[in-house]
Amino acid sequence: MEGAPVPRAIEDYGFISDLQTGALVGRDGSVDWLCLPRFDSPACFAALLGDEDAGRWRIAPVGADVASSRRYRGETLVLETTWDTPSGTVQVIDVMPPRGDAADLVRVVRGVSGRVRVRSDLRLRFDYGNVDPWLTAHERSVTAVAGPDAVELSADTPLRIHDGDVSAEVEISAGESCAFVLTHHASHLRAPRPVDPDRALHDTEDFWARWVEHVDYDGRWRDAVVRSLIVLKALTYAPTGGIAAAATTSLPEDLGGTRNWDYRYCWLRDAAFTLQALVATGFVDEARAWRDWLLRAVAGDPADLQIMYGLDGTRRLAEYELPWLGGYEDSRPVRVGNAAAGQYQLDVWGEVLDCLHVARESGIAPMKEAWDLQRALLDFLEGAWDQPDNGLWEVRGQRRHFVHSKVMAWAGVDRAVRAVEEHGLEGPVERWRALRDRIHADVLARGFDERRGTFTQFYGSEGLDAALLLIPRVGFLPWRDPRVVGTVEAVQKELSEDGFLLRYRPEADGRVDGLPGDEGVFLACTAWLADALHGIGREEEAVALFERLLDLRNDLGLLSEQYHTGLHRQLGNTPQAFSHFALVNAARRLSGAPTTTAETPRGGTSGPGEGQHP
Repeated sequence: MEGAPVPRAIEDYGFISDLQTGALVGRDGSVDWLCLPRFDSPACFAALLGDEDAGRWRIAPVGADVASSRRYRGETLVLETTWDTPSGTVQVIDVMPPRGDAADLVRVVRGVSGRVRVRSDLRLRFDYGNVDPWLTAHERSVTAVAGPDAVELSADTPLRIHDGDVSAEVEISAGESCAFVLTHHASHLRAPRPVDPDRALHDTEDFWARWVEHVDYDGRWRDAVVRSLIVLKALTYAPTGGIAAAATTSLPEDLGGTRNWDYRYCWLRDAAFTLQALVATGFVDEARAWRDWLLRAVAGDPADLQIMYGLDGTRRLAEYELPWLGGYEDSRPVRVGNAAAGQYQLDVWGEVLDCLHVARESGIAPMKEAWDLQRALLDFLEGAWDQPDNGLWEVRGQRRHFVHSKVMAWAGVDRAVRAVEEHGLEGPVERWRALRDRIHADVLARGFDERRGTFTQFYGSEGLDAALLLIPRVGFLPWRDPRVVGTVEAVQKELSEDGFLLRYRPEADGRVDGLPGDEGVFLACTAWLADALHGIGREEEAVALFERLLDLRNDLGLLSEQYHTGLHRQLGNTPQAFSHFALVNAARRLSGAPTTTAETPRGGTSGPGEGQHP
């Protein structure tokens, strides 16, 4: 393999997906991240978290560095990368067709003008770069086998094996093409026939074009909204309906630091927010699939509800480190699994109840099993809402009485009351009303700082939390309530960096999250701030902030989790569902899209108009 890997910023990557796994493709034509056969499987290309020895697949003109331009073809996930060279112009078209019998990565080189010599260098390393496969050459194909995994590389040109790598060189003239197809299968099974490259391109383009036809959104920033919806769909694990929080693990929130987590799982909170964005833009089938996934995943004792699960509902997500990987820009450790799965996060019970309420409001047929689950969750919530927890930001410090957690407990009970009142479901509604009022009163008495005129991160805290911006969004208080206005203004003032928003100040309250280092601004929180400014009547400021947020997307419209305002770089795992669903929801509301009853729930005990927009 020629040369050392080019250092790449997170925003230098494009994303393709077959709705079961996804690949990151750099501006230099290198696939540096791919897990097979699922998002949460071990990676066979892990150069993203190490160097080229951890596995990568680069296709580019000989001697070329980064591409001249790239784009998605229309409203699809067909990635087209173009190099203009002294001898001519070529394109590499990358797709992962929606999966049939096997996972396929298709790369097609096409000549645009002149004549260009193009090189393909493939270095497969299974188990996150730890295992070299056994390579066997065939006529215009190579088989790589290691343990349970096998990969077939087929091509329109001869392939060469040298020192464990597979390479090819071909001269491409205008109008000519050369295709490469990488197909994964279980090593004990016969290799499936590789897909036809032209058919794969056509079918992938057609799939996304047909899916986008169902988008029910004509407001401002439609291109950004549609691209974000495509990302959210691409992070969906089609066989079960589970939704991955991101396609990667261990991309750092603090460059060179230890805040590196595995996000390739299904967080109930993230999936609930994603579901709201999809339902509000016309995708009810996705909502139904997620509801069914949820019922399977959380079946059992409601006290055992986890904040996150594997894409198939797996509960045990043990966290461990990969010491042989140097980490993205020396950010170590590289982690697989996530110990947060064992945390107690009170807000998740509320998020699940709210999500099922959204599904009910969107017209999804109710199921007896779904309501039985909700009643069981409520029984647990009734006895546990007053306990400290780890909060939605998954702090690894001591448990606290986080205000957002209490507010979401209130929201969960509120949705149960509404299920009885508005949908005729059976339940002890008087008891639930009393519980709702009790939680509401507790938050107002212990979570609001009268001196500063703001809610705080947790009871007695000196710090603030961007999640406080969601208090009016879930209907706990109306937008124009002075306590809400004061909180929005305090959060904007104290958590702002260059106008964008941190989740919280890590150094506050004796380092509330129990971790060393700092982190960037959190992109979803910035979208929440734009939404909140709009809600309290500062519409022009809200739009200006939202458009600044849009400017942080890369050239393909993708967002990671965070952003470094000093270095002007994206941080954290990518593409991040949290960032993209927040973008969709904020765009809808700032553009005046109709607000559903699920988004403006009735309040509890704070007087007329509670929970209603001005």
